[in-house]
Amino acid sequence: MDNQNKNLLIATALSFVVILVWFLLFPPPETAVDQATAPATEQTADAPAAVSVPGATPGAAPGTAAPEAAIETVRVPIDTPRLDGSIALTGGRLDVLNLRDYNVTMDPGSPNVQVLDPVGSANPYYAVYGWAPGAGLGPEDVPGPNTEWQLEQGDTLRVDSPVTLRWDSPSGLIFRRTFAVDENFMFRVTQAMENTSDTTLAAAPYGILARHGEPADLKNFFVLHEGAIAMSDGKLEETKYKNIRDLDVVPAEGARAEVMQVAENGWIGFTEHYWMTVLIPDAGTSYRQAVKYNEGRDIYQTEIVLPTQTLEPGASAQVSTRLFSGAKVWETIRDYQEAGVDRFVDSIDWGWFFFLTKPIFWVLHHLHQWIGNMGWSIIALTVILKALLFPLAYKSYVSMAKMKELQPEMEKLKERAGDDRQKMQQEMMALYKREKVNPASGCLPILLQIPIFFSLYKVIFVAFELRHAPWFGPFQDLSAPDPTSLYNLFGLLPWAAPEPASTLALVFIGILPILLGISMWLQQKLNPAPTDPAQAMIFAWMPWVFMFMLGGFASGLVLYWITNNTITFSQQYIIMRSQGFKPDVFGNIKSSFNRKKKTAGKSDSK
Repeated sequence: MDNQNKNLLIATALSFVVILVWFLLFPPPETAVDQATAPATEQTADAPAAVSVPGATPGAAPGTAAPEAAIETVRVPIDTPRLDGSIALTGGRLDVLNLRDYNVTMDPGSPNVQVLDPVGSANPYYAVYGWAPGAGLGPEDVPGPNTEWQLEQGDTLRVDSPVTLRWDSPSGLIFRRTFAVDENFMFRVTQAMENTSDTTLAAAPYGILARHGEPADLKNFFVLHEGAIAMSDGKLEETKYKNIRDLDVVPAEGARAEVMQVAENGWIGFTEHYWMTVLIPDAGTSYRQAVKYNEGRDIYQTEIVLPTQTLEPGASAQVSTRLFSGAKVWETIRDYQEAGVDRFVDSIDWGWFFFLTKPIFWVLHHLHQWIGNMGWSIIALTVILKALLFPLAYKSYVSMAKMKELQPEMEKLKERAGDDRQKMQQEMMALYKREKVNPASGCLPILLQIPIFFSLYKVIFVAFELRHAPWFGPFQDLSAPDPTSLYNLFGLLPWAAPEPASTLALVFIGILPILLGISMWLQQKLNPAPTDPAQAMIFAWMPWVFMFMLGGFASGLVLYWITNNTITFSQQYIIMRSQGFKPDVFGNIKSSFNRKKKTAGKSDSK
């Protein structure tokens, strides 16, 4: 049973190694494109193929067709404390949006993050609205993506200062589009249609997000969802870009598409690592939403098509929807959820262990609010997690101490049993039962830490609040790898450490990975090395393998693991001593070096 216990520990450790090898072999690729030198995209969003609109003329569809290249157009400025950008009067589209609070890099002089880009930029990405013509209307009677709108009211879109665009169709119909914005990242777009004719008319309002190609900074990392995201009556749908390209071709849509009917609550759009843009119909609205891909032009689209509006002569109708475009700040998104956006917090990628990642983030967030420093908050979170697991840890370490006390008895049993393994197992089980020792209890805290480790990794990697979050000194971004290394004398020299994916990074590791390796090594020295040479070799190499592998991980995660190891070492040492077993840490360190010398001597003699 003792061997089984050791084998389980080794298997658990090897599982960690396999997972870490995966992280090392498949890190997030560095795919950032220099916006200043990247070639401009000439293709534009084609009109999405027919969307089935109740009451609409067959074949009629919302469209995002735009000029084949950038055009000169009058623009309506957007100016709020957190946003700046503009709305193009050609098409009446929202296609330039920058986030004032966030820079691309840690350098305060770097440009603001731009979430929406116009046609003609390196990565066009924009929101366009319109009406799909129904009974009594043709495509020329409704505003399209190239319609030249006029500014009817307002001159700059500000908080509490909406702007209204107007277009009079050749047939005399009047269309208005009003944009409003709050103090954060939420727009409200109201589309109005006035029937000035003497016949009954019908049209269906729609909204579309069009993205030309994949994002330039796509991480393509398996623990992070990037692509389309949709909520349909409480069901979350996530579709990566590669999976959007693999959707079935829907003849009625004229493109690869997935169409969903929403009864009363939903939203749809695109999400990135830290940014998101989604279309949000008002709660209680029945509508159709779709994810599409135009292969010919490499255009990804998400769209909403609202119920058809039927207007008698002289009547008018208006439909209002919201558009979120900005940073995935948990507190802001939570506030929007409380204001009626169904399950909006789930737009953050909590992962499979959401039942752990959500509460872990909640505690970390409130610790950060109280402490004011994310590094110390991670350390405090680790202390809390270790306190919650302490009852299990106590049983584990008590069991380990008793196992050490029983070691002489176990050696006698092995001598008496000889080669009779069955007899030895039976007598060992009887010994464990008599002494009330459970050898497997030592594994439980280790096994419980695996999902906690992955959940915390997910939180640190995904949560916006960790982006550019400082600790102290050189550690100014806990979502990034350790910026120190021997290459820059651990931050004393004025140049950066090697990139995490480079070969140099495997050699010139930082302070935190080194401290991690030392903390794991010291934790091992609480117990003598296994007598089995193969097991001893695995345990001897493990701290240093972890040290090099974790060099490219987020420094916040490495900080957690160092703190966890330090607390574990202290708990185990104190509890073992309280049970009468005194760990000989220095003796075990000395014996490990003596063993290496003996092994080296035997090799030389051979």
